[in-house]
Amino acid sequence: MTSVKKQIISKTQQGLFDYPKYWAECYGTAPFLPMSRKEMDILGWDSCDIIIVTGDAYVDHPSFGMAIIGRMLEAQGFRVGIIAQPAWDTKDAFMELGKPNLFFGVTAGNMDSMINRYTAERRMRHDDAYTPNDEGGKRPDRAVTAYTQRCKEAFKGVPVIIGGIEASLRRIAHYDYWSDKVRRSVLFDSKADLLVFGNAERPLVEIAHRIARGEDVKNITDVRGSAFLTNEVLPGWQGIDSRDIDRPGKIDPIHSPYAEITPESCSDNEAQTAASLSDNDITKTAQPIEIADYRNKTWDKKSKPWETTYIYLPTFEQVKENKVLYAHASRIFHQEVNPTSAKPLVQSHGTRLIWLNPPAKPLSTEEMDGVFGLDYKRVPHPSYGKAKIPAYDMIKTSINIMRGCFGGCTFCSITEHEGRIIQSRSHESIINEIEDIKLKVPGFTGVISDLGGPTANMYQLNCKSEKAEATCRKPSCVWPTICGHLDTDHTPTIELYRKARKVKGIKKVLIASGVRYDLAIEHPEYVQELATHHVGGYLKIAPEHTEQGPLDNMMKPGMGSYDKFKEMFDHYSKLAGKKQYLIPYFISAHPGTTDKDMVNLALWLKENNFKLDQVQNFYPSPLANATTLYHTELNSLRNVTSKNLAKLDGKINVPKGTIQRRLHKAILRYHDPVNWVQIRQALTKMGLTKLIGSAPNCLVPRETRGEQQLTNKDRQGKNNSQGFKTSPGQKTPTHKKGLTRFSDNQFSDRKKGK
Repeated sequence: MTSVKKQIISKTQQGLFDYPKYWAECYGTAPFLPMSRKEMDILGWDSCDIIIVTGDAYVDHPSFGMAIIGRMLEAQGFRVGIIAQPAWDTKDAFMELGKPNLFFGVTAGNMDSMINRYTAERRMRHDDAYTPNDEGGKRPDRAVTAYTQRCKEAFKGVPVIIGGIEASLRRIAHYDYWSDKVRRSVLFDSKADLLVFGNAERPLVEIAHRIARGEDVKNITDVRGSAFLTNEVLPGWQGIDSRDIDRPGKIDPIHSPYAEITPESCSDNEAQTAASLSDNDITKTAQPIEIADYRNKTWDKKSKPWETTYIYLPTFEQVKENKVLYAHASRIFHQEVNPTSAKPLVQSHGTRLIWLNPPAKPLSTEEMDGVFGLDYKRVPHPSYGKAKIPAYDMIKTSINIMRGCFGGCTFCSITEHEGRIIQSRSHESIINEIEDIKLKVPGFTGVISDLGGPTANMYQLNCKSEKAEATCRKPSCVWPTICGHLDTDHTPTIELYRKARKVKGIKKVLIASGVRYDLAIEHPEYVQELATHHVGGYLKIAPEHTEQGPLDNMMKPGMGSYDKFKEMFDHYSKLAGKKQYLIPYFISAHPGTTDKDMVNLALWLKENNFKLDQVQNFYPSPLANATTLYHTELNSLRNVTSKNLAKLDGKINVPKGTIQRRLHKAILRYHDPVNWVQIRQALTKMGLTKLIGSAPNCLVPRETRGEQQLTNKDRQGKNNSQGFKTSPGQKTPTHKKGLTRFSDNQFSDRKKGK
């Protein structure tokens, strides 16, 4: 059977719980997955079939990845052990449970290890919410790579499969903020045998059963949601250069996959295709593409090019040196995320290729119920004793009701990891988990801290058209406007909230996940339900900015939606006889944001009497669209034409220097005296001295005695001649022309968006 046939068969994947159980099922369910030989002896195990190595402390709760994957594999009949936060300087800790019979599974944990260990200013963190007693330093930089190398050293020949968010977001060549360069796929650095991306239950269960049946891991090349290294493309597949689909030098709009390619336009000569990738001409002319007429054919009869065709991305060497090609590769990657119609992606790194299969099929409601209905103890492993694990304390009484997000916010990596399609649990499953919390969580007070997920109010919201959803390549279902195919009916969520409140012993059900307010205003009854019953005085929402320029680069709605939501929220809070407030979150220094944008945002905050205690500077996470904007300074969300590049119209403003990033953050904290000197200097350079003073429309007061000395004490480092600090690898910034004084009515007449 050829690889292409296997790939076609894999589109009708086996149900998650339909596999015959592995023989070790006879050992039953472990109270906790063992972390020591002593625990294995108590269970009667002579060995583990699978060992999971994780950068987080082991908490047996469905909000922790190692618990979900471990319990899921256990439910398939495998004996699963956990090595949590091992010392990585030697192989000893990785030999604690002995040699696994099937494979090691390696994850950095619930966060990318670099984000976990460093702040947005690249400073080392001294705490770690996923570690007992909040202790920092319990995981290495680039944990997936470090752990995998030690597993290989401990037991040669044992397959290592990497997954979790760090592996998922580093599955192809990617910009790495901490080294300020484009890095190879983590598969090359770690030398793992396979990579599974996304919420990996479906691909990992299939891989585990196939290895258990004796299949060599090197031959497992057709599993959706997986990536692997190869010396040549798989037989039976036809390739097309990515620049024939979306040409750098002329970026075409995203269109139907049926209009992309036909077999005649694909090269049958793989050597010729590979040679074309070495061509650095970014204005390469695409070959004419024959487009067949599919309009009168049924879905079943339509030829589906994604079943036989892969896309060649620009090579690692090219995207490393050429920012236009990096932006182009990012566009192609984000187009090929639809699990129904995505094509495999291939990218060469030197003489080898990484083959990235399409995403796994989303879990059905029944499968989601099965995953969350496994026998979790909902507490940390007993070996931690009375140590506090902050991440657990935060979520121990919260419930994840869905997965995925179709918002497409450019700064967020949820879509790249979990996908756009919402996977929801049934009401019965969620109510059963509430009952489970009542029984298992020590000291439960009757308050459910959250019913949510990536977004609180996307539960059971999906595309109303199966055919449209199957071929859609849009990065967002709600930007720039809500798609007409999207079901925005919040009735299932409202009914869930009402059922949850009626559970005996439940005093309060709070909603702590972010509410997508542009969706909420489409269903006022949901806003009423939320404000009346599920807010504990404050509701967190995330407009992220007030100015249209930054909002467009974030793919976020304009402030008009916020204003409508606030009006509804205040109205229904008043009807309920409650004083409740919205707490908005904002990002500073996001790509596409100017100093003037930040001043406008600060004035909006002052006009609305907001004083922010915590402000998050933009943090470029791997593979996110906004990270592409940050790295390339090109507006890859729209187009990168040769003509625009010549005029610099394709360029966007990106705050990169340390001083400018700190300035943007300081402006949002306009009320803090420590920031006043810095803000005054910036306002003076911008010609906005009228905003310095004691008048109501002023942003900061005039200088007072002793203030200069206080501020200088907090400032560190040297500035360059322009007054900006530079980041590693960054060229000295230059001032842009045309920054003029605002007119008297500019702030009051700012455009707020639709």
